[in-house]
Order: sequence, then C-alpha cells, then structure tokens
Amino acid sequence: MGKTRRKKRSKKAAADAPAVPKPQAAKPSGSLADKLRARLAGGRFRSLNEDLYTNSGAANFRRFQAEPELADAYHRGFREQAKGWPTNPLDGIIAKLNALPPRRVVADMGCGDARLAAECGARHDVRSFDLVATAPGVVACNIERTPLQKDECDVCVFCLALMGPSLWRFLGEAFRILKPGGLLYVAEVRSRFEDSSIDTFVDGCKNAGFDLAKPFDASNRMFVAFEFRKASRKPSKTDPDFSFRACVYKKR
Repeated sequence: MGKTRRKKRSKKAAADAPAVPKPQAAKPSGSLADKLRARLAGGRFRSLNEDLYTNSGAANFRRFQAEPELADAYHRGFREQAKGWPTNPLDGIIAKLNALPPRRVVADMGCGDARLAAECGARHDVRSFDLVATAPGVVACNIERTPLQKDECDVCVFCLALMGPSLWRFLGEAFRILKPGGLLYVAEVRSRFEDSSIDTFVDGCKNAGFDLAKPFDASNRMFVAFEFRKASRKPSKTDPDFSFRACVYKKR
C-alpha cells in the first residue's frame, strides 16, 4: 500500500515538474532572401563598375545625375569589396597628406563618400568631387572640368578614380588646377596594368606634364601607388598611347 502511494506521488511530481526545453537547432546565418539580395546588389555594382570604365566622364556624369540612386548602389558595393582588401590605398594617401605642411589645398577627384575630407579636413583645405554629391561638401561634376581655378591646388588625388576613356582628360584637369610643382597622388589596382606596363603609364604621365617625385610603390599585391610632381613644361596636345584595363571586382 505504501509503495503504491509513493508511485502515485512520484507520477504526480513528474507531471507537475516544468518541461525541459528541447535543444534548438542552430539557425543558419542570414536568410536565403538576404543572400539573394546581397547577390543582386553585388551584380548591380559590377555592372555599374563596367559602365564607369567603358563610358566617358561626360557620359557617366549625365547618367548619374539623371539617376542619383546609382551612386548609392555603387558605393555600397565598393565598400563591400573594400572589406576584403589587405590594405586600403587611401590610407597611404592620408598618411602622405598628414605629413605635409598644414593648410594645403587638396582636390580629391572621384572622392566617393569623401573619407579623405573627413580625416584630413582639419589639417588641409580638401575639395571633394564626384559624379553625385553623396556626402556633405562634395561637389557633383564631371572631373574632366571642375569649378577650381587654374593653379589653385597644392595636391590632386586620384584614388582608384582614373576610370574609363577620359583618363588623360582627368589628368589634364589635374595639370590645370595644380600649382607649379604641385603634387599628384595616384593609386590604382595592379591588375589594370596587365595590358600595358607600369613604366608605360609613367611615360604617359610625363607626356601629360608630370614627373615622378618618388619611385612608384608596387610592393602591395593589389595596388600600385604613384607620387608625381607638376613639371614646368607644357603637356603634349596628343594623348599618350596608353589605356588601363577595366577593373573587374570579384563576386561576393
């Protein structure tokens, strides 16, 4: 009889005990919809990138002014790509600017989200230019012809911005706006030199009125950095026989 009561009590206690939750399977990181959206965004970025490398500065400016949302799509994709870089070439340019005497007038051509102005604006007078004004202080224009005056700038920067067939027009504008002896900083993706050598690009820049201020830096496996100085001679009226290969970014 006592055993029977104990059994009944034990069954009742078990019934009253709180249920132990079953272990949940780990949820996959990111839904399928999120992955599809990321893939579509990446595809759109690569398509826009190809267009920018194919069309002239004037054509790109007209298109992005008509559809300013394209700039946001492009810059989002660009930032995603930059996450996978071992180094960002803009870091090196910022370090160079911080080493210069203060209050230099700097033209940032193809500035994107204007990080250069954000980080160097307290020390220098940074003027930012791009196809669309996507950040405070950015002037939207075709960088073949900016609103800057002749001989106004101490430094001109093209960080991954020498895009498309307007390459030498961009550098012609750099020559116009730079003071005599002014500095030109260029950073480009190494793979863009596969159709023509780095030395051929340097010779083209000499033709455009610039001399190397220091030996170019090709130590990085992804990027090549240049520091030119505006020469006293006038640029040639004929564009150099050099063109970059379009930069193709990896799918992510």
